[in-house]
Amino acid sequence: MRDIVIFSGSAHPEVAEEICAHLGKPLSPTRVSRFANDCLEVQLQANCRERDVFVIQPLVPPVQENLVELLLMLDAARGASAARTTVVMPHFAYARSDKKDAPRISIGARLVADLLTTAGANRVLTMTMHSPQVHGFFSVPVDHLHALRELAGHFRRLDLSDTVVVSPDFGNAKAASAFARMLGTPVAAGAKQRISDDRVSITSVIGDVSGRDVVILDDEVARGSTVLELIDRLKEDGVRSIRVACTHGLFTDGALDRLSKLDDVTEIVCTNTVPMEPGKTSPKLEVLSVAPALAEAIRRIHNGESVSTLFDDR
Repeated sequence: MRDIVIFSGSAHPEVAEEICAHLGKPLSPTRVSRFANDCLEVQLQANCRERDVFVIQPLVPPVQENLVELLLMLDAARGASAARTTVVMPHFAYARSDKKDAPRISIGARLVADLLTTAGANRVLTMTMHSPQVHGFFSVPVDHLHALRELAGHFRRLDLSDTVVVSPDFGNAKAASAFARMLGTPVAAGAKQRISDDRVSITSVIGDVSGRDVVILDDEVARGSTVLELIDRLKEDGVRSIRVACTHGLFTDGALDRLSKLDDVTEIVCTNTVPMEPGKTSPKLEVLSVAPALAEAIRRIHNGESVSTLFDDR
């Protein structure tokens, strides 16, 4: 893996260091400074000329700050004559803004995709976007991974003979079905209606869950309003136990504490696509690493090998 340079923004340097450890490559230094007028300046402190450059930066809170930092890093790589620049974005926060569902509303996912390309991104590597169709907003190649294999590997250690995978809504049912196939279990889904950003209504659960162990699978948990509403319906249906699994464990506004305090929830599982704030922990929380999968994808992209086999269900 010659002629490869890997940089990290300040959003999640821990996952960048872990990715580099798996690749056996150093993480090149980046200097981020701030002018007196609050503007950011970025300097990539390693040679990029005719190199294959990878910039690791998930869009996590503070999202706007991290987005501008990423754009400046891309611009710096392009100005340094990088042969190709790939954005490694484990979490793409703006993927939720994917459609015009109200008058005069912005479509942030498409705008941010355009910004990344304009700033100098030649390729994007991301994981479990909230809306898979956002893939089509990019005018450059996108490798869209998922974390189902990592999550399935964790749950296979359990007795799954009487377990059901439950999707909070029909939009996530395809991923839940693939996850259920990996585990060899049936699948169910909630009938969900979103009222506002922090209010949802789940009127029923479609599928047989009564008296069974349940694994709720969602792409991300932020405030946790959807998962908490689904748990209420599952308790009404008389499930035996509940586990919560997601790729992106944002856990904002005390969501992790609220979920952990529920006696019916025995385990909460997420991955390290987003950094966990200091002190934000729970005895019920298990964080899995997706660094090996991202590192393998980077290796394949650099060597011109197929990345599609990383999508295979197994």
